[in-house]
Amino acid sequence: MTTHFGLIIVGDEILSGKRQDKHLPKIIELLAARGLALSYADYVGDEPERITQALARAFASGDTVFSTGGIGATPDDQTRQSAARALGVPLQAHPQAQALISERMQEIALERGETYDAQSPDNLHRLNMGVFPAGARIIPNSYNKIAGFSCTGSGGGSVHFVPGFPVMAWPMIEWVLDQHCAHLFHQAPQTEHSVLVFGAMEASLTPLMERIERDHAGVRVFSLPSVDHPLHGRHIELGVKGPSAAIPAAWADLRAGLHQAGANCGTELVRNV
Repeated sequence: MTTHFGLIIVGDEILSGKRQDKHLPKIIELLAARGLALSYADYVGDEPERITQALARAFASGDTVFSTGGIGATPDDQTRQSAARALGVPLQAHPQAQALISERMQEIALERGETYDAQSPDNLHRLNMGVFPAGARIIPNSYNKIAGFSCTGSGGGSVHFVPGFPVMAWPMIEWVLDQHCAHLFHQAPQTEHSVLVFGAMEASLTPLMERIERDHAGVRVFSLPSVDHPLHGRHIELGVKGPSAAIPAAWADLRAGLHQAGANCGTELVRNV
């Protein structure tokens, strides 16, 4: 059974344009370095109902999903609460996560030359960052010890929750991949093989594309048109992608079909994942 990877990016600041998302390209990079690929990504604002719906889909999917943002303790941080609703379980204090928070607060007090007061309103409030859906497992945070968490739904989907800050989130995601997904690394090598086609319309190429997918199981055909490329001008990048072992035959079939159609072909591109 193929494991799919997904990404949920939470935060009004992304959707409003106040901050530019950096997670999507980085997660693609982290997965590709391990022979894995991202199947989908969702962007969700700080709306509890929408976050809950997105997480419910993830928990039911059977996929491995990373969720960034919204796990703090301010009113606009709604991811922890939404995860509990999506799972149908209560929120509860996680002793190890809260111990790490207290440890970090003591370190900060020491750095500032202050006396640590575990019962101060601020420190008690910070412990909310260690309140997770029942049954959650922590994800260590090497940056400041404020843990993320992982949960698995009844549908088999595992969602791994990390902060929105890249400096924290990316090492935590790498930890999850290396600790829990190493058995999947480089297990299904994928290849893309494509060519630039000039002077053709996608509609005229569609029958060939459909035939390639029909005749070569597991192979997908892609068509990426460009109308104003600074180097190649108007063209279509037409190619096949899928399991590396299946690509040579599909590629040969595609090239033969293009030749038969009299297509004007240029540069070939190959990418291995």
